Amino acid sequence: MGFWETVRSDIEAVFENDPAARSRFEVVFTYSGLHAIWAHRIAHGFYKRRWFSVARVISQVSRFFTGIEIHPGARIGRKLFIDHGMGVVIGETCEIGDEVVIYQGVTLGGTGKEKGKRHPTIGNRVVIASGAKVLGSFTVGDNANIGANSVVLREVPADSTVVGIPGRIVKRNGERVSDRLDHTNLPDPVIETFRQMQKEINELKAEIERLKSASRESESPEPEPEPVGAATQE
Repeated sequence: MGFWETVRSDIEAVFENDPAARSRFEVVFTYSGLHAIWAHRIAHGFYKRRWFSVARVISQVSRFFTGIEIHPGARIGRKLFIDHGMGVVIGETCEIGDEVVIYQGVTLGGTGKEKGKRHPTIGNRVVIASGAKVLGSFTVGDNANIGANSVVLREVPADSTVVGIPGRIVKRNGERVSDRLDHTNLPDPVIETFRQMQKEINELKAEIERLKSASRESESPEPEPEPVGAATQE
């Protein structure tokens, strides 16, 4: 894909994912996520030519103006959309597929000082919600959804939903949500566990009350029988 085709697809990604986008003028001049992506594409070009210092300068200038830090070595696909974007960090060996959506405060980082591939590989059409941390060298499969503030430390299969700390898979190969951007209505496995425990506690309480009632009935004294012939003597 040529330079202008890439620019056009980046702008299209904004209109596809942000209902607040009104015009191309507004998108081009006011969307910091878009500016960060374009600055990265330039920095990545220098990085591939081994002009590492120039690439880093461009990425740091972009970070200063946008609040989004993308290492020049990261590889980004088509139609990446970074919504709001403040606090987003994308590491050097990170790879991001096509049509990915990233919200503010997301970190795609490593877990130590190891060399080589140390950042995640994000598949196509993945949604990573606000504050999520994806840490380590593993793959997040296509069409996956990462819930807000989740901490993902292991591989995520395709068509899965992950929430919690650490991240747990709560939906896999199930019916897909019609709105892929509805990242506030994801199931919480911890809350579901508490609800199940509360349900069992209520059932146990009801069973205990039933047993107590039965015990009281069995222990109540039976009325003494009236003596035979008592009425006749009177």
